[in-house]
Amino acid sequence: MKKRQIGKSDLYVSEISLGCMSLGTEEKKAKSIIDRAIDAGVNYLDTADLYDFGANEQIVGKAIQGRREDLIIGSKAGNNFTPGQEGWTWDPSKKHIKRAVKDSLQRLGTDYIDLYQLHGGTIDDPMDETIEAFDELKQDGLIREYGISSIRPNVIREYVNRSNISSVMMQYNALDRRPEEEILDLLSENDISVLARGPLAKGMLSSKGHQKAEDGFLEYSQEEILALTEKWQDYGSDARTPTALALQYVLHHPAVATAVFGASSVEQVEDNLSYLEADPLTEQIFSEIQTMTRPITYQKHRS
Repeated sequence: MKKRQIGKSDLYVSEISLGCMSLGTEEKKAKSIIDRAIDAGVNYLDTADLYDFGANEQIVGKAIQGRREDLIIGSKAGNNFTPGQEGWTWDPSKKHIKRAVKDSLQRLGTDYIDLYQLHGGTIDDPMDETIEAFDELKQDGLIREYGISSIRPNVIREYVNRSNISSVMMQYNALDRRPEEEILDLLSENDISVLARGPLAKGMLSSKGHQKAEDGFLEYSQEEILALTEKWQDYGSDARTPTALALQYVLHHPAVATAVFGASSVEQVEDNLSYLEADPLTEQIFSEIQTMTRPITYQKHRS
């Protein structure tokens, strides 16, 4: 599988990667999903301390034993919670981040995290303190690189200007084209990579998209979504599956390092792996997709 560099770092990740949030808590099943992805060449696994309140990190940690050095592991912090208790609070403080990384390292069974990310962020956060925490963790060798997970343009701009982030994780797909509005080019110009989560738009752009159509999506009405998912399926052919097309779309922009797909079954992993057999995406088809869909503005959907 081809790999792409994250920012200016020494981290090179597979073009498609596994988001672990949907693995579930059945250890054997989760391991089979991870094993299939790794066997196919996926080398980036993305988790977070908040996923199943730490259980997800533990499952990932057990699954990667014996092959840690061959993988790039990403996790996240910023949500303060107590395992076994419901709820959590936003806490981007230096004290919390430094405590959280130690907990994550223990759960993952490793002595370093390749890519540590702030799991959210607001414009009112104590950003200098947060950035200092990540810089010190990097200096201490507990993390190799750091980034943020955010779709807030104002927050992203601040981190671009004030920090040494290597990446930004954000939702990006052919139905949610907000990053194209003002973020992708900015990050590309600053050698900061995008980890594109949700590339299949909650499954609506997958090979079973007609079964996943929602009541609506962002500015799309239910009627529009039904028509779009039906048309998307028409692109399925021997050349590329609808799922492969969705992944190719987000990887088209040079700022995107990897498309992070989620999977709750080996079957879903296999569907995403159809990307590996797909014919290259042509500029003509890319243009047709942009004509078929439409840009969504951040102004109406800031969060």
